[in-house]
Amino acid sequence: MKRLLIALSTLALVLAGLSLAAGEHLRRPVRTTIGAPPQGLNAATVAIPYGEGQHLAGWFLPGRAHEGAVLMLHGVRGNRLQMLARARWLQREGVASLIVDLPSHGESSGERISFGRHESKGTEAALAWLRMRLPGEKVGAIGVSLGGASLLFAQRQPELDALVLESVYPTIDAAVQNRLAMHLGPVAGQALAPLLLVQIPLRLGFGTDQLRPVDAIANVRAPLIVASGTEDLHTRLPETEALFAAAREPKALWPVEGAAHIDLHDFDAAAYEARLGPWLHAQLRKSSPRQGQAVAGKMPP
Repeated sequence: MKRLLIALSTLALVLAGLSLAAGEHLRRPVRTTIGAPPQGLNAATVAIPYGEGQHLAGWFLPGRAHEGAVLMLHGVRGNRLQMLARARWLQREGVASLIVDLPSHGESSGERISFGRHESKGTEAALAWLRMRLPGEKVGAIGVSLGGASLLFAQRQPELDALVLESVYPTIDAAVQNRLAMHLGPVAGQALAPLLLVQIPLRLGFGTDQLRPVDAIANVRAPLIVASGTEDLHTRLPETEALFAAAREPKALWPVEGAAHIDLHDFDAAAYEARLGPWLHAQLRKSSPRQGQAVAGKMPP
């Protein structure tokens, strides 16, 4: 009995230590030096202030007048390069775009990853910058995973003219349990998830009830597309369907057949562009007798 108690105590200490280390890793900033836009890219480097002395680093790609603009936000532990192929595509379509490193990612400032809650403040600043840069243009957004959660938690005032959410978790509870289950099995995932979730208030200053995109999506008034891979184990299809069900009309669900928790544009660029291109044009384009002749968003000096 004594040996059993010692073994159980040792196991508990090991699990506690591992969970603390994992919790620290998940919130740690992911710094990456990105530098200037690639040669030949029609883009300008921007630095967008937000909060108290914080800033977002990014690139602005101009488009044609009256075709609208899109803010694009990457997933967790990524950066603006994840959205570059989408930005190139939209620019060919005449749509301007702003791609930024979310707070605590890439070259943006920030001290901790907060799964969309604190990142939403940077998102609000990016949307304000884009509207100021292109007054009169319709504005949409594409958010992948963390980027989508930050868009849902943001105060989108005025509301977007179009919103695309890709691979967004419905609740932090489900997100943590799914990721543990992938590595340790479903039983262990369910049993160990509380060890990580209990750290959120201590590390981030708010509870898990503040990390529920499934609740926040009910406030969206923009035309909406919710997309996710049918083989995604990080955010399973039934969870995506629950996220979609909680949203208001007009909305559309796009299950990407065969895709896991990966870049959906990279998975099948032709299908992605064929699906979203006409829809984005329909939401963002403004009719004008001189449409397409002028360049939207003159490059900053």
